[in-house]
Amino acid sequence: MSGVVAAMRRTLLSCTSLARNGLIGLAFSALLPVGSALAADVAITDALADWLDLNHQEFAVLATAMALLGFSVVSAILLMRNRTRAARNESKLRAEINELTSQTDRLSALLFAEPQVLVSWPAGDDRPLISGDISLLLPEYALQQSPQRVLAFGSWLPPEPALQMDRAVDALREKGEGFLLNLATSAGRAVEAMGRAIGGQAIVRIRELSGVRRELAEANLRYKTLLDETELLRDFADAAPWPIWAKDSRGALRYANAAYAKATEANGTADAIHRNLELLESDQCADMSRALNDNAAYSARLPVVLSGERRTYDVQAMKFPSGSAAIAVDASEVAQLKAALQRMAEAHRRTLDQLSSGVAVFDADRRLAFYNESYRRLWGLDQAFLDAHPDDSSVLDRLRANRKLPEQPDFRAWKAKLHEAYRAVESETYTWFLPDGRAIAVVTTPNLEGGVTYLFDNVTESLDMARRFDGLIRVQRETLDNLTEAVAVFGSNGRMQLFNPAFAKMWKLSPETLREQPHVETVETLCRPLFDDALTWRALREAITAIENRAQVAQKIERRDGSVLECMTMPLPDGATMLTFQDITDTENVERALRERNEALETADQMKVDFVHHVSYELRSPLTTIIGFAHFLSDPSTGPLTPKQAEYLDYVTKSTNALLALTNNILDLATIDAGAMKLELGPVNIQKAIEAAAEGIQDRLATDRITLKVDIEHNIGTFTGDERRVVQVLYNLLANAVGFSPHDAVVTISARRTDTHVVFTVADSGPGIPPEAKDKVFDWFESYSNGSRHRGAGLGLSLVRSFVELHGGDVRFDPDVARGTTVICEFPLDRAAHRHAAE
Repeated sequence: MSGVVAAMRRTLLSCTSLARNGLIGLAFSALLPVGSALAADVAITDALADWLDLNHQEFAVLATAMALLGFSVVSAILLMRNRTRAARNESKLRAEINELTSQTDRLSALLFAEPQVLVSWPAGDDRPLISGDISLLLPEYALQQSPQRVLAFGSWLPPEPALQMDRAVDALREKGEGFLLNLATSAGRAVEAMGRAIGGQAIVRIRELSGVRRELAEANLRYKTLLDETELLRDFADAAPWPIWAKDSRGALRYANAAYAKATEANGTADAIHRNLELLESDQCADMSRALNDNAAYSARLPVVLSGERRTYDVQAMKFPSGSAAIAVDASEVAQLKAALQRMAEAHRRTLDQLSSGVAVFDADRRLAFYNESYRRLWGLDQAFLDAHPDDSSVLDRLRANRKLPEQPDFRAWKAKLHEAYRAVESETYTWFLPDGRAIAVVTTPNLEGGVTYLFDNVTESLDMARRFDGLIRVQRETLDNLTEAVAVFGSNGRMQLFNPAFAKMWKLSPETLREQPHVETVETLCRPLFDDALTWRALREAITAIENRAQVAQKIERRDGSVLECMTMPLPDGATMLTFQDITDTENVERALRERNEALETADQMKVDFVHHVSYELRSPLTTIIGFAHFLSDPSTGPLTPKQAEYLDYVTKSTNALLALTNNILDLATIDAGAMKLELGPVNIQKAIEAAAEGIQDRLATDRITLKVDIEHNIGTFTGDERRVVQVLYNLLANAVGFSPHDAVVTISARRTDTHVVFTVADSGPGIPPEAKDKVFDWFESYSNGSRHRGAGLGLSLVRSFVELHGGDVRFDPDVARGTTVICEFPLDRAAHRHAAE
């Protein structure tokens, strides 16, 4: 409005200037629109009256004053035609102008008598004119002379009203759309913002509401808030999946949501209301009405049939002065879960009854709510006492009276500490050592719904086993630590779990590194400087990390430092694998030396055999020649011999025959040793074989006055063998017995038949053979006289053993003979059948 007054002031000044210059007609024409606007135009009159907040009488006075002012101006202008007259009246005109200015100031004061802010945008000008009291909106900027802050609506309005104000001002300036808004500032003041387009200008007035206007604005705001809340609640009810409905005081359906309409199979909410459809059965509705009339509230879980399916609903209803409202929530799943929970709880109880651990559950009132049979047996409590649901303290007092609780110096404090479980949030574990020697593990667990669950386990045997186990572990540890073998145990994951000092020392590893449980691959890397055979390490690694087909693996390794280790993996029952290393360097060196010596001995022995065989073969030809010429000389056809020549020739014949027999024996042994001896098998007459062997020693029996005793079973029959070699065996045994027997002694030869063998026994009464020499007498060139007159080459018994073993038999000494020597030879009856059975 200050802009309007200023425009009027500018118009009057221009009229005065025109009149002073003699342009009275133009001054009158310029003043005429203003008078027309103030007196003639009703629209402008109403707009200005509304803008200035004046009634029509007040505005009429103002218009009259303006008209008078215009008339005075016109009159002044007409008088100024005469310059002389104008000069005389100039002072009077100035006085009138000053009066008019003061009247304009009074009108401006009257306009801003009420606290308000005016903002106007002249046509074609974006710079607004702001007047009024900006402290109404921005108290902190009032002293800073910053009226432009008023246009930053967010500085004095909440975000949503600020956006609404900004949009309204834009619409006013761009389209000339007026507005009227009731707003609440950030400081809590109620203001009215009105916008109008007047005379090509956009004008916004902001003033604080008071009195009736404020109450009306606040009522409008409350109405809008309530309307928004009502719409929100209605939208929520319509979108809710549960049936919601409301009835009036007469019981008629007044509101129903979409879920109610669907549940009652209506075509929509309007159809359900029109037909007054009921969700519940008639008796259920009657019960609800009676409950609402009595208590103003109703709550029940009811079965409802929907679309042919019976379901369970939780129905809640409230009574109001204007009627009632109700909601039905589908509780079918809850009912099923509750039934399942009850079944689970019952199964849980049955399971707890089967546990060996004692279980006792105390509720929030500290009274016994549940116990199992193991609990009753553990503490020996009376069932009637437990079924009476005693409190926790009573149970503890009874147990203490029966001396079934740990002895405590302050039982009250101990019990109070135990009962802290009712206020705890975590489980606690205790071990009670009872006076009767039992150890009870106790676990107290707070229940979510209040109370405590006690779990009791008799751990007497467990603790005893744990002590024994710890002892065994310590013994095992000490044993491993003192072993000379290197031992390492790897778990199923391939990481080292255990090792002894010998392992670290043998492989020159740091015990600290091994205590970090390295993987077998890491251990392999650490050991490779001493042994770098990839195949061996791969075999060990696979044996340790194998899951199936776990078997022992044995390896012999020679390290770079010259040591020899014997390695072995042993699968353990728990999936682990034990790896052992034993230093066999000394043993290996001794074995290598023994092996080399044995090879040398075998070579020497073979050389001896070869030499003897060669020499014997070479001797046999000249001996045969000598024997032949000796027989030729002893033949009478060659001429007579002197007695001395005959004696010498007899000596030559005997010596050559003995030497030939020795040579034949050596050749036979060499042939047997070379594996070239072939037996000429056939039926062997046992009696004839003994007679043939005895015939060969008749001269020695007569010379040494030895008696030969033959003991043969009647009809002993025959057996399969080489008859010549059997006779040779018996001859050597008899010759050996005669040679060791003193004069006038008896040598016995016997033969008997068993189911599988023919057994020959040759016994003498000589000095016998010591036990330490019995294993050697069967070797080549081993001759043992033991004080007897017998001197031999030591080949007789070697031939005996070789020929008997070629037949598949066995030769041995009888250890039960106190004096003399008894040799037993066993020949199988059927050599082929005996060989097949042996194989």
